[in-house]
Amino acid sequence: MSKSKLYVPQEFYSVTKVDTVKILHKAIDVAKTRLFIMSCAFFLLFVVIAGRLLEVCLFRGGGQENYSYIHTGPRFRADIVDRNGELLATSLATSSLYANARVILDPAEAAQKLLTVLPELKYDEVLKRLQSDKVFVWLARHLPPQKQAEVLRLGIPGIYLQKDQRRVYPHGELFAHVLGYTDIDNQGLAGLERKFDGQLTSKMEPLQLSMDMRVQHVLKEELLAGIEKYKAQGGAGLVMNVQTGEIVALVSLPDFDPNHAGKVASEDAMFNKITLGSYEMGSSYKVFTTALYLESGISGIMKRFDVSEPIRMGRFKITDYHRHPDPLTVAEIFMESSNIGAAKMAMQMGPEAQRAFYEKLGFLNSVALEVPEVGSPLYPRNWSEATMISASYGYGVSISPLQLATGFGGVINKGIMQKPTLMKVQSHDELSGQRVVSEKTSEMMRRLLYMIVGHGRGRKAQVVGYMLGGKSGTANTLVNGRYVKGSNLTSFMSAFPMTNPKYSVLIMVDRPQGIKETFGFNAGGWNAGPIAGKVIRRIAPLLNVMPVDERVKEPEANSLIIPACMNTKKGH
Repeated sequence: MSKSKLYVPQEFYSVTKVDTVKILHKAIDVAKTRLFIMSCAFFLLFVVIAGRLLEVCLFRGGGQENYSYIHTGPRFRADIVDRNGELLATSLATSSLYANARVILDPAEAAQKLLTVLPELKYDEVLKRLQSDKVFVWLARHLPPQKQAEVLRLGIPGIYLQKDQRRVYPHGELFAHVLGYTDIDNQGLAGLERKFDGQLTSKMEPLQLSMDMRVQHVLKEELLAGIEKYKAQGGAGLVMNVQTGEIVALVSLPDFDPNHAGKVASEDAMFNKITLGSYEMGSSYKVFTTALYLESGISGIMKRFDVSEPIRMGRFKITDYHRHPDPLTVAEIFMESSNIGAAKMAMQMGPEAQRAFYEKLGFLNSVALEVPEVGSPLYPRNWSEATMISASYGYGVSISPLQLATGFGGVINKGIMQKPTLMKVQSHDELSGQRVVSEKTSEMMRRLLYMIVGHGRGRKAQVVGYMLGGKSGTANTLVNGRYVKGSNLTSFMSAFPMTNPKYSVLIMVDRPQGIKETFGFNAGGWNAGPIAGKVIRRIAPLLNVMPVDERVKEPEANSLIIPACMNTKKGH
């Protein structure tokens, strides 16, 4: 049976083609519309998801790596070393604990868990921080590795560890008043840390100081021993290279541990007596009175003054510790530390000359040094005759011990005064000293200072072989505007070797007591002098100063001996 074919009219084909094309176009339009709508939906969904991720990562502290968005991160700080490269201050890598309070699910439970690992924290404070709804709150700083591991094992969501740095001072209190300290964020707050804050955080190389760790140890040990022996309230010391101005050692006691600067026992411990304090330094000023007199050319070292009677000045009178019935030469006035003689020498020169000399020595302005803790001198605005007389023997003008040592260095260093510095001098080309007296005056002052230690009131500071010269100073302390008799600030300003001085040593003792060994006396020659001698005996070999034979046959020592006619008070 043959298959029959379905007949379809030709008109049907033509109609179907048209409709099919229309249907196809319509379908394509619908598909485009749906695709556009779906694309917009997917785009909006992407924006929502991306925004959520951004919020979690950046604003909710999703992880430790995102902390830098909130905080600047650990602050790098370069090392500080002494002149020999010994490490004095450095930074150690640590980790600190912080929280995103918005992520904490149960603040009370989290606080309790944290205290099981960190019992030093206070529960109420931790709970308050975790309930604060803040993106970032510190919980603990500078955790040791063991504590870090224990905190991580707690597995508290929203608690994170951040890399940090902690400033460390390996020698504790030893360099406290020079180095200063930083805050918990490694920003310098005092001393060199504050002065060089920008440099220490921007440069990789260490900051090298002029100080010598070995000399610093000796100076502090001898000062501590002296303060205990003489039952003093405190003290200070300074070792300086007078040829360069470099400060080799600087100690102020009491001191503090910069590793724990927030736990200082007293304000006095934070006070740098050498640079910040201003004191009437007593008879140490007679070094400058004598130097100015010799420099003025009014008369020579053989000029005699009658010092047998006190000088009356208003309701006050100037006296000497011991009465001298016979006239004294300039040399004898200096060696006997006569207040009357110093005053009469000053009266011959006049207040204008004295004030100008003090200004040249830097006593009337703040000293320039690389620490911010620098005090200002105190002196009357009107430099009257009374000011001149009192200043001639150490009263009426208050300066810092650093200013005293700097001026003293100028007098003995062939008349050239160098600026004090805590930075190591790399080349002598860097030096720009100022002449304060002539070489001739400087030489004569060295002879006088040498004789004071050899035959005068500085004998207890003598160190055989190192040709030490020096001058003691004793001043009554001022309390509520009145001088307290018997309460003294004592000092001893010295240098060695006096043929060509290189190092000066200043010792200051705050309110020492008379003891059996000193026969009840508490003047500078009895306490500050012996401390200075002990310091020099120990540091001279460290500083490569070779001892010499000081007997008369030794040419170097012999050159410093003043003829007998200039030293009639031998053996005093």
